[in-house]
Amino acid sequence: MAAGLAGSVQIRHVDAGSCNGCEVEIGSAFGPVHDAERYGARLVASPRHADALVVTGPVTRNMAEPLRRTYEAVPGPKVVVAVGDCARNCGVFAGAYGVVGSVAEVVPVDVEIAGCPPRPEAIVAGLRTLTGR
Repeated sequence: MAAGLAGSVQIRHVDAGSCNGCEVEIGSAFGPVHDAERYGARLVASPRHADALVVTGPVTRNMAEPLRRTYEAVPGPKVVVAVGDCARNCGVFAGAYGVVGSVAEVVPVDVEIAGCPPRPEAIVAGLRTLTGR
């Protein structure tokens, strides 16, 4: 389990500049087929109610500060999950003029989920490392 979290984990999703491919797969991961909530992972609307951040996309210049502020708003202990290759290493956007860098270059990352985009099963498996279920 990452950073001492277990059981029910409240998650705030942040799109730091993605193409939305990962968002579609996250939607599927929380949909009726894959149902990530059955393992204790639940999406919330406010970082103040969250235990973890799920971040997608490379961090763009316009999203670096909002991502930092969102991270700071999550009460500790907190976990950051980088979903998709762009969040992990900027993917196809590496070196683009509007990209600051990967998520780990802006906030600490605890869990990485590979893929472009990652399959819903991989997202659920990554979230299960947080819930311990």
